[in-house]
Amino acid sequence: MQTVGKRSGSPDPKRHLWVLGLIAPGCALLPSQLVLHTGFPVFWWIGPIIVLIAIPVLDWVVGEDGNNPRDEDYELLSNDRYYRWCTYLFLPIQLTGLWIAAYMWAGDELSPVDKLGLAATLGFVSGIGINAAHELGHRVEHMERWLAKIALAQSGYGHFFVEHNKGHHARVATPEDPASARLGEALWEFLPRSVFGGFRSAVRIERDRLRRKGHGWWTPHNHILQAWSMTLALYAVLLAAFGPRILPYLLLQAVIGAALLETVNYVEHYGLLRGKRSNGSWARCSPADSWNSDRLVTNIFLFHLQRHSDHHANPGRRYQTLRSTREAPQLPAGYATMILLATIPPLWRHVMDPRVLAHYGGDVAKANIAPRKRKRILATYGEAAAA
Repeated sequence: MQTVGKRSGSPDPKRHLWVLGLIAPGCALLPSQLVLHTGFPVFWWIGPIIVLIAIPVLDWVVGEDGNNPRDEDYELLSNDRYYRWCTYLFLPIQLTGLWIAAYMWAGDELSPVDKLGLAATLGFVSGIGINAAHELGHRVEHMERWLAKIALAQSGYGHFFVEHNKGHHARVATPEDPASARLGEALWEFLPRSVFGGFRSAVRIERDRLRRKGHGWWTPHNHILQAWSMTLALYAVLLAAFGPRILPYLLLQAVIGAALLETVNYVEHYGLLRGKRSNGSWARCSPADSWNSDRLVTNIFLFHLQRHSDHHANPGRRYQTLRSTREAPQLPAGYATMILLATIPPLWRHVMDPRVLAHYGGDVAKANIAPRKRKRILATYGEAAAA
């Protein structure tokens, strides 16, 4: 696998930038102080402002990362606990912000619009918290896997712990994976398919795992029940402390967080399809089966989630060791920009469909095509390729 970009003399030239990833959970702590010191209530919406406006602009200004870790530094970087603490610290900041937000939702100082803005900000924190859970959940260390479930508590998306690791990684870039978007499938079609399909898959995977170990569904060993119990406990404490007035905002931020995660899922594998072996089984996942982006700002903000091609090819690698490769298809912008494009299906198709076609050398039949649109897409792009 060929890597791209410069090789710095330092094991990690971004080392001191990773703490900036804590700006994401810090968004939940910022609004009250920003509004207090500026008088501008728009800062209750600081989460969407940072993710959907500031980061796309910074991605464009700063540009590509261009640095890959060296082979000889892999063990050094993997074992450096500084990087782990950058993800561990995400959790207390995230939960402190939620507590402060619940206090403000319960009071009468904010208008309903301001409370909605704060819920949107907490929703973006919740969604990015799922990314922190994603990094921690891939680890074999017992403590980190428990921390992953805690990070998922705010969004109520605890089944992600099971489905992502055991379902999505096994079936990625195939028609069987609910989290792999298909060519021609709009985001608004994908979201319900991925949400409900991922939930069903997680329950089935966990039920089968427990059965193999001689357990029924209702057991303390159930990973999904463990994660959901954390959500119930967290919400119960917040409701007991601040009352039922906070419940609509608590639920709204959870929905926004899950929607943000699933929109990122849509971006990461749109139209991509793994090849098949001679026996008809799916080939091993390679960097060619995930969209990649090496925009520096979003890489820092999301702990290298954009180096998704290497993550799927080598899921055991910690975020600081992930690389960009020439084999990986490249997105035209960072995730934050692509999320905005995905919400406008005609614009998304205009930008991404030609890239899917180019990735497969003009042979659209090699793509993961939405079944309902297969005939039209084959006719349209087949004719274009022939011309």
